[in-house]
Amino acid sequence: MKPGQFRMFRSSIAGIEAVAAETGHSFPRHTHDQFGLGVIERGAQISLSGRGVVRAEAGDIITLNPNEVHDGMPVGESRAWSMLYFDPRLIADLLDDIGVDDARGSEFPSPVIRYGQAAAHFRTLFSMVIVQDGAEAGLRRDGLLLSLVADVMREQRHADDDVTAPAAIMRARDLIDDDPTTPVTLADLAEVSGLSRFQLLRGFAKATGLTPHAYLLQRRIHQARRLIGGGMPLAEAAFASGFADQSHMTRIFVRNFGVSPRAYADTMR
Repeated sequence: MKPGQFRMFRSSIAGIEAVAAETGHSFPRHTHDQFGLGVIERGAQISLSGRGVVRAEAGDIITLNPNEVHDGMPVGESRAWSMLYFDPRLIADLLDDIGVDDARGSEFPSPVIRYGQAAAHFRTLFSMVIVQDGAEAGLRRDGLLLSLVADVMREQRHADDDVTAPAAIMRARDLIDDDPTTPVTLADLAEVSGLSRFQLLRGFAKATGLTPHAYLLQRRIHQARRLIGGGMPLAEAAFASGFADQSHMTRIFVRNFGVSPRAYADTMR
């Protein structure tokens, strides 16, 4: 793969998306509404997330949890990675199967995992996800998927690492989550939270890692991705997700996911 390139693959498993990239691009803070598992193939990167500042190098597994605010920048000119994104319901079902307590609320505990067997499982699984094979291959693929998730969950997160957003901020966040397409002002969020606008702005960024405006855009782009994946035309998806126009949606989509909405739509067909 050439530097600066992102490639999305057709997936043989419903609820999983496969992406490979080699790029020197530094990603701003953003979120995904899926779980993510990947391997750094070449180079290294540094990223800041809700679980701290981490460095991942070639051969390391990297993980993401739904709605976890993170960024990413290369160490040197570029880095390459392969990534699988999972529907949260799929991960919850796998964790139920593995026997993880409270599987529906569980998260991947470590942002970087240096465990060679997990990386080997991932690379084999990735190659099988992007190839449409028969039932026998599906049996092996499902076994690899369970093994990989079990590997990733080996280290459990300490309970005192959890950070709960204040109730006032959660009320403001819920107002956005209830309908991200509805225009909302800082005054609206301050009123529902019972805080001043400045207190709301400062508290929201501290609790979520994003300003209210950036958070709103994240909720809208995730909704747009789901609509596009379901076959909705791009212009309609932009309107239905609350964007001013298709070009605005496209800019945010590329910034978040590294590929254009058109490329994503083509992969989902």
